[in-house]
Amino acid sequence: MPGPDELRNNGVVKNVGEARENPTGSPQEELATGERSTRNRVARSILDHGPSTVAELAERLGLTQAAVRRHLDALAGDGVVEAREQRVYGARTRGRPAKVFALTDCGRDAFDQSYDKLAADALRWIADREGGNEAIAAFARARIAAQAGAYRKAVEAAAPEQRTEALAKALSVDGYAATARSAPHPQKGEQLCQHHCPVAHVAEQFPQLCEAETEFFAELLGTHVQRLATIAHGDGVCTTFIPKISHNASASTAGRNPA
Repeated sequence: MPGPDELRNNGVVKNVGEARENPTGSPQEELATGERSTRNRVARSILDHGPSTVAELAERLGLTQAAVRRHLDALAGDGVVEAREQRVYGARTRGRPAKVFALTDCGRDAFDQSYDKLAADALRWIADREGGNEAIAAFARARIAAQAGAYRKAVEAAAPEQRTEALAKALSVDGYAATARSAPHPQKGEQLCQHHCPVAHVAEQFPQLCEAETEFFAELLGTHVQRLATIAHGDGVCTTFIPKISHNASASTAGRNPA
């Protein structure tokens, strides 16, 4: 099985076909080339940092923009990435929004072995047998509670102004590729960005998973939070707005803005 930094082989059918037409080469040799390795790095960078421009990818990876475009063209041809208009939060500036490249569902699936159908079937069975949406919501809360120990420990050990960053690091350990950054003006606070969601496909059918997570973030950070976007709703990244911490904030009023 490929390592976590490598795409699985579901996006390289074209290479296998070319190898059959040219028996002197082998699929294994094709996959081992530097071209494929660099292409994986481009896709992995988008996974870790969210939808990215050519310039951003070139800077992060130490490549020329021409080289990045060439790899993006190949990844788009394999259905791993797609171009889209950059989503702008807050006041929109003049000019046309930059084009960004985001992973497709196929691209996300290439990074991890998924048991989405089994999980969705199990949740559907729970809903049918144990009380519908309320049962799913109870399961979602129990699930996040079972994971809460490490997150709570990390946040409680951090200074108040570093708690969002501490939560992001703890989430990244569990595969969420999370980062924390200042929210764009005029918002006063931070954005917690989760660039990967291991349960995104299941959450498409059962949004209670996202809602329970949002409620937990509010309780953990001690402030109202607002979910601005989710991968499960088709956005490139799960984004949660966390206002400047106020000890008077009520964690019970966690907000959610359906995408």
